[in-house]
Amino acid sequence: MSTDAPAFDFSLLGRAPDVEAENLQAFDAADRLLLDTASGDLAEAAGEDAGAVAVIGDSYGALTLGAAALHSVHGIRVQQDPLSGQLALDRNAERLDLAGAYTHCGLSPELVSGARLVLLRLPRSLDALEEIARLVAVHASPDVRIYAGGRIKHMTTAMNEVLGRYFGSVTAGLARQKSRVLTVGSPLPEDSLPLQRFPLEAAYDVGLPVPLQLRARGAAFGGASLDPGTRFLLPFLAQARASDEAVDLGCGNGAIAAYLALSRPVLRVLASDQSEAAVASTGLTLAANGVADRAVVRRADALSWLPDASQDLVVLNPPFHIGASIHTGIAFKLFADAARVLRPGGELWTVWNSHLAYKPALNRLVGPTRQVGRNPRFTVTVTTRR
Repeated sequence: MSTDAPAFDFSLLGRAPDVEAENLQAFDAADRLLLDTASGDLAEAAGEDAGAVAVIGDSYGALTLGAAALHSVHGIRVQQDPLSGQLALDRNAERLDLAGAYTHCGLSPELVSGARLVLLRLPRSLDALEEIARLVAVHASPDVRIYAGGRIKHMTTAMNEVLGRYFGSVTAGLARQKSRVLTVGSPLPEDSLPLQRFPLEAAYDVGLPVPLQLRARGAAFGGASLDPGTRFLLPFLAQARASDEAVDLGCGNGAIAAYLALSRPVLRVLASDQSEAAVASTGLTLAANGVADRAVVRRADALSWLPDASQDLVVLNPPFHIGASIHTGIAFKLFADAARVLRPGGELWTVWNSHLAYKPALNRLVGPTRQVGRNPRFTVTVTTRR
């Protein structure tokens, strides 16, 4: 990059509507290193037709807006699994007058069709990486180049091995500020690629007349496995209040939503998650269990799509990570939104890692909370909306 290249102030980027905190940034050294490493190709892409560049896994817009501001790249196609990241990108773009530089896409052929350059924030899940690698290898331009970067503490040689199943060239760059970039190219012929694995599939005996079928896209948290906290929670849900509808908040792979529908044959389930992969996985899980006709699945910021005081039963297995950071703020946000949606007397059923001690927060944000189950790892509580 020349010394007279336009500047880009990363500190202007915000995380909202995601949790904002002093120890949480909207960018990191890996974003900077990716843009620097790809600078030559980005400069060339500025003169090409729209759609030459795809960005995958951009946290809050640093890669997309950095490419647009520093290199005048236009027509960028961008995919972000969390809705909060997508909304943050839009807010940041409006603030920086870059709203017209990109379009949102799902993780589908449309995202990478004909793309010659891909900027990728490496996901921590190897399944997520493999699903992305196959998509790019099959649908991008034959001369596509991928710059895949991340924090070294989250990178493993297994990532190189996954990429090597789909591309003929995978090389690692020098580390900088505890970050590294892999340069990937030469997609292998489609007929030589590994067999398609997605969606992932599994079945579990959870005390129902039939096994609980789970399906998952690569980026769904935990894949098609039954989360141990969820497994502990499920039997207690027989004690939950009667209701015509139930909300699965943060539906993940759809285990809770499908269990509720299977165990209560007339119940309508409302499931939501901010993750694109989770919403897709829940839809597949509900269909695999034959209950999709009694469910609505929505990608949303918490329960923003539901009116105040409209529900009697919400079930939640709250996350305690925001990206790679451990932070309880996301759980508190979900508790508060559940309180908003519940009618007085409605119930919030929650399972959480016992060391997190969420009971005081539930008492404060929702209402009186009592413990209904506990083992060495997890606590199940029911909170009644005051």
